Amino acid sequence: MNGNEEKIKLEHDAARLFMRLYEQRFGITMRHIWHNEPARPDVSCYYDDQKLDLEIAHLYGSEVEAMHILGRELGENTHKELLALLRTPAQHRLLTALNRLICNKAEKSYNTQRVWLVIRNANPLWTRRDILAHQRQLHMPKQHPFEQIWLIGDIQGHSGILALYPPTLTALEQG
Repeated sequence: MNGNEEKIKLEHDAARLFMRLYEQRFGITMRHIWHNEPARPDVSCYYDDQKLDLEIAHLYGSEVEAMHILGRELGENTHKELLALLRTPAQHRLLTALNRLICNKAEKSYNTQRVWLVIRNANPLWTRRDILAHQRQLHMPKQHPFEQIWLIGDIQGHSGILALYPPTLTALEQG
């Protein structure tokens, strides 16, 4: 599988997982995903019979952590970088990585009516609970194209989903 095929598979897996978890939590049907070309969000689906686009992102922490998590062969320098990263507190890396990811995605523009950002946490050092504990410290850009921003708490989705935006949804998470 080449890099682009792997990326599309990861995006589809994340979209399917999010849709299943969202349906379980809210009882609203989400169906029929398909992949889009650039200039549109990664995946489109039907949300209660209305078209909805999903921009998919994976939260690894750093490129080095992503290589390790995805099972890439690590050279000596990459292995040293990974060891150095482990000396930095995981919570600091979590906030930095999540804020950077959201800010990078916020700069994009999409040719669509409705788009949600779905972030799947792929770093086993972080949990949904960690993210919830630091949610108030997230930096949400003033301008971004997303109607809603959601996070899947772990790679398998066992910890469920967490709303990161808008505030009306994030208030539900605090209870």
